[in-house]
Amino acid sequence: MTFVPYDRPVRAAFVGLGRIYDLNMRAYVDNPDVEVVALVDPSEERRHQRQGDWPEAQTFESVAELADSGVDVDAVEALLPIPLHVDGVIELLGHGWHVNLQKPICNDLDGAARMLEAAAANDRQLRVMENYIFYEPLLRLKEVVTSGALGAVSGYHLKMVASGHGGWDVPGSSYEWQFRQIRQGRGILVFDDGWHKLSTAIWLFGPIREVRSWIGGTEVVPGIEIDAPTTLSWEHESGIRGVWDITLAPDMYLRSDYYTNDERWEVTGRRGFARVNRCTGRGIQQPSLEVYADGEMHSSHALDDDWASSFRDSGRHWLRWLHTGEGPLLWSGEEAVAVLRFALAAYASSAAGGAGVDPASLK
Repeated sequence: MTFVPYDRPVRAAFVGLGRIYDLNMRAYVDNPDVEVVALVDPSEERRHQRQGDWPEAQTFESVAELADSGVDVDAVEALLPIPLHVDGVIELLGHGWHVNLQKPICNDLDGAARMLEAAAANDRQLRVMENYIFYEPLLRLKEVVTSGALGAVSGYHLKMVASGHGGWDVPGSSYEWQFRQIRQGRGILVFDDGWHKLSTAIWLFGPIREVRSWIGGTEVVPGIEIDAPTTLSWEHESGIRGVWDITLAPDMYLRSDYYTNDERWEVTGRRGFARVNRCTGRGIQQPSLEVYADGEMHSSHALDDDWASSFRDSGRHWLRWLHTGEGPLLWSGEEAVAVLRFALAAYASSAAGGAGVDPASLK
């Protein structure tokens, strides 16, 4: 695949103007690397609302309408519902546009292969955005681990509590797509939100050798189960092991400007531990990063721990990459497939009663 960096502002289109747009658009505000030229969404109300952010951009009801308009587009911020990712991304790539896709890449390996083939056939870049690996407390956690301050890593633990009260309003249409995902066996906690946690595991400690899981379910409305309580454990090729505990607390209020997830990461080494105390929500009101080693606790009080900033920085990384072509995409399509395999191995393990599954063995 050839790529020629842009020596002018990238002409970008947003395809999908729902709730997640409010986070992704932050990378584009006052950014000389990009010019927003088009907004696409079937909802006239959303098109009108979002055009207030980009008065010079043209609006369209569909991708086909944009393609026929004559508006020059270089790259697309694809904010589509997950079930539409495969065909939608193939269509976007077919128009000759680079694509920055909201995670997860798609629901299965066959669909992912089709998307990668389309990117190669059209000589375009497909990036699958992962904002958590741009969240400053997690970036600092990785620096601490890599520095050796904790000694050799003994293992690590992730915890997530999904609560039912607090946070911002989410349109009913977004939940309809999530319910469709649930009916297809792709839960909102393990697969959708969980994509972030699985991504951070690979980002921190590399490829996964084996996954063992027990995926539970709690009915929240008739016929709809949320995929918790759940426990995932895994071993990296390095021998480091991780555990992720997911709990549902539907009656709990959690203060959050965004979704109501209480998330924590803790890495333990031979000399000490480091933990990130929160991310999306504002559960534990302690410093966002704490490092304990050699009998001393060091706390970071002034990190940028606003979750939205990670979307801004991930998007800026992509837009800057289009001007340089240098460094990792975070994630490339191929890297995103590794995360997908991790998630699918968890489902395969749970279906097999918790048996160990090698993600590489999945077809």
